[in-house]
Amino acid sequence: MASFQHPLQCLQYAQQQSVTSAGILVASSGRSIYSYAVDNGKCLDVWPKNIQSNAEHAVDEQAPPEKKIKLSPGSDGQDEQSKGKSSSKKAPGKQSPEWTNIPILLTSFDGKHVIALTAEDKTIRVFSLSQEGQLEELSSRTMPKRPSALALTPDGQTILCGDKFGDAYSLPLFPGEYVRRVEDSRATKIAATNRTVHSQRNLHSLEQQRIHAEKTAEKAAKGEDSVDNTARDFEHQLILGHVSLLTDLISVSLPTGGSNRSYILTADRDEHIRVSRGVPQSHVIEKYCLGHTAFINKLCVPSWAPQYLISGGGDNFLLLWKWSEGQPLQKVSLEGVTQTPEVNVRGIWAVSAEQSTGAPAQAILVGLEGSSTLLSYTMEGDALKQQESIQLSGNILDVTGVDSHGAIIVSVDNVREPGSSEIWKSSPSTPQILLESFQATTKEGSLKWNPTTDDVFVTAINAAGTSPIPTDADDKQKKTLDGALYSMSVLRKRQHED
Repeated sequence: MASFQHPLQCLQYAQQQSVTSAGILVASSGRSIYSYAVDNGKCLDVWPKNIQSNAEHAVDEQAPPEKKIKLSPGSDGQDEQSKGKSSSKKAPGKQSPEWTNIPILLTSFDGKHVIALTAEDKTIRVFSLSQEGQLEELSSRTMPKRPSALALTPDGQTILCGDKFGDAYSLPLFPGEYVRRVEDSRATKIAATNRTVHSQRNLHSLEQQRIHAEKTAEKAAKGEDSVDNTARDFEHQLILGHVSLLTDLISVSLPTGGSNRSYILTADRDEHIRVSRGVPQSHVIEKYCLGHTAFINKLCVPSWAPQYLISGGGDNFLLLWKWSEGQPLQKVSLEGVTQTPEVNVRGIWAVSAEQSTGAPAQAILVGLEGSSTLLSYTMEGDALKQQESIQLSGNILDVTGVDSHGAIIVSVDNVREPGSSEIWKSSPSTPQILLESFQATTKEGSLKWNPTTDDVFVTAINAAGTSPIPTDADDKQKKTLDGALYSMSVLRKRQHED
């Protein structure tokens, strides 16, 4: 009996400028990272090598892996056996990683490096990506709390990491030799008081600075970095903090007075979007973008229109902002676009694809959790204009633009029924659809995405598959696999929560 294949959870397109090839697609599926040649779909590399398959290992873990595994500081992914606990026997030459999925994947701006988060062990891993698509792990840094968002600064040299406790850190892309700093236990005194600031927005900013200062002082009083530094023997800096789970962050720069000024945009579960200055002035809050009534899950600043921000989450609408001014420009309704009772925005992607005419098609694409309909918008002035939606064969997982093909690639869930995050198909299709591709055409001012049925690249990846899901997975194991792909609903506050 044929087995379902693990879907491709994250997609990133890497184009190295010195290479004349079509580029490389990097994708995560289950506990592995794959690299593919975009010109023919050939699998170039898989990381990690020589591991037990997902079918053998992943669904055997009934309890959350982080409850069962202790990691030593700077662990490179090996189980710690110092407690005297025996480990299960493994096939010779094979290892069982401590993670079951890779929920975040980034590529550097030059296409030469990949940044990945392995979920349960809370580790940020940096890889080199060769011209031949080979992945080599350069560093692994285990964070004290599970990261919920990663981003690169505009210069491409610093990783920004937000975690589920609301803190954000900066880490160099390439860590050097680390010498632990002795923190000054004296908290920096905030000059402003509620007697010197009066507007509601400034009072809110003052309160956030006070909370951040108290948190820093508490850590110093406890010898903390106590918890943090035992898990982080590498260069790092706490740059800002929210009072609730940090869900997304973006680093962006805007031209100001003849030079570029960098900013960090952060979102949290408590409906806040904060605009802070870039490192090292990230403690300075410039603006708040307030208007959401439910959690915010995704922020998107188009590279071709960096003055705009599109945000979405648990509300039945998107908001378009002039973020540097903290002003909402448009509320875009999402009512009636999904059959699910609640709207959960899974992703917002700004893409630019070259058309057959040579003109670029620039669009904002929006995917909802558990939906097989990809919404399409174009920017017209200070507003989003809805275009014809894209219907896919399965729920949308991720989207990336492939410049060399003038196309977008969409990762779809080949396991569950379209429109559902928990109802599995009775049997897999042959071949299973992991990716679909589309090319843009514009006619009479309207943008349409047409499926590319003859795409050799996509056809080859779909035919090769990834790794199998066990055919005998029970309901509990299926629920665990569901949770790895569909987790937005847990961010929604219920009646008993503040």
